[in-house]
Amino acid sequence: MIEKPADIYGRDADWRALAGFATQPDLGATLGLVYGRRRQGKTFLLEFLAEQCGGLMFPAAQESGAQQLRALGDAYARFTGAPAPVRFDDWASAVDALLQLGERSDRPVPVILDEFPYLLDQVPSAASLIQIALSPRSRALRRSRTRLILCGSALTTMQRLLSATSPLRGRASLELIVHPFPYREAAEFWGLVDRPDLAFQVHALVGGTPAYRGMSGTRPPASSRDLDRWVVDGPLSPRSALHREGNVLLYEQPEVTDPAVYFSVLSAIAAGATRRGEIATALGRPDSALHHPLAVLEQLRLVDRLEDALRQRRATYRIAEPLIRFHQLVIRPNQAALAAHGGGEVWPRVADVVTSKIYGPHLEDLARHWCLAYAEPETLGGHPNRALPATVSCRDHRTGHELDVVLIEERPQQPRQVLAIGEVKATTRLVGEGELARLEHLRTLVPAELAARPPRLLLVSRSGFTAGLRRAAADRSDCELVDLDRLYRGG
Repeated sequence: MIEKPADIYGRDADWRALAGFATQPDLGATLGLVYGRRRQGKTFLLEFLAEQCGGLMFPAAQESGAQQLRALGDAYARFTGAPAPVRFDDWASAVDALLQLGERSDRPVPVILDEFPYLLDQVPSAASLIQIALSPRSRALRRSRTRLILCGSALTTMQRLLSATSPLRGRASLELIVHPFPYREAAEFWGLVDRPDLAFQVHALVGGTPAYRGMSGTRPPASSRDLDRWVVDGPLSPRSALHREGNVLLYEQPEVTDPAVYFSVLSAIAAGATRRGEIATALGRPDSALHHPLAVLEQLRLVDRLEDALRQRRATYRIAEPLIRFHQLVIRPNQAALAAHGGGEVWPRVADVVTSKIYGPHLEDLARHWCLAYAEPETLGGHPNRALPATVSCRDHRTGHELDVVLIEERPQQPRQVLAIGEVKATTRLVGEGELARLEHLRTLVPAELAARPPRLLLVSRSGFTAGLRRAAADRSDCELVDLDRLYRGG
């Protein structure tokens, strides 16, 4: 296995997958796909892979097919050390030549076509040509060790390459999706691992995309006192590259043919319309008109669809990219004020919105992530494989109560079980015994067939807990208190 270069932060699993694919020694050309939204570091990873493995990397450009064919010939000539420029007759001969690079070598040879969707735009037959070159009777499949990697940022375009109707269906042995950093890894990347409240706020505002640290245009905040300055000089400043990123994320996707509709959907979800009917009402559209835009936003990983843990057909939608949410709630509504007066006037005014619409939903997301990724089985009462929100009906109060976290264990041929339920609080107020009493009441409303034993109780708080609640929890075996320090460093 090729050691990961020191310049690559994190991405250990991604690097292992790439290096394992690129160095697989068996005879026969193979195909891999790498994709993800822009600014996640895909090209950075692949450049190092090509360098470490002695591979060819060709970045496709927004040029005509003929221009790209000439550029590929030049790259091929440089890679092979040809004494004269190489000019391919057509794309079929170019693909054959690339897949035969590993034929003349006693080691695997990575060949990386970066931004492959640009090539597909001009050469729609490119996928079919690769499929033909990788057919069971092809010379490349029998005698070459080329490891062909197609990389792109147009998510649905890349996903369609392996769909049921695609010529490349069943051909790839690697499908790597490069995601933003998870929240703990993001805290380390920003240098905030010892300041969990600050790490939480930064992640809630701009998420885990690696490039955003540099795009903010200012140094990362060193303390909570610095956060206001960083927000004002960074994402709220029209001079910062982050300022318009919430627009760019949508416009750069070719599937978004009517941006106004997609922006309207994102704005409604960010503002709190989480069910399809609520979104339709906010937009003044029929429910059926939202099927396509919501499906596209899910494919682009800008929106997540969460099923209700206890009730079928009660899905909710959430913004999956924090910077989109920040843009919709803070930047877009205050564009004129930001241009005229700067963020220093706007930021204090939106404090309540940030706490309720940004920090609140984000802490719920992190709590569900923590339960599945970091929490110990003893903490949760078992091994849950789903963490979802839910609404429980209450006859006493004649209303439905929201549960932020419901941990479900689903196993083949076994009834699904609720292991724990949880409440999440992102306000600056300490959580007290009243919240525990409420959670105990909600536990009685969980359907008996889903709870072989009483679910454990989780209270997650950004600001901590009162002394009385800590004493009460210490005397119980069915209750767990989770503050930010535990969320970021405990289990």
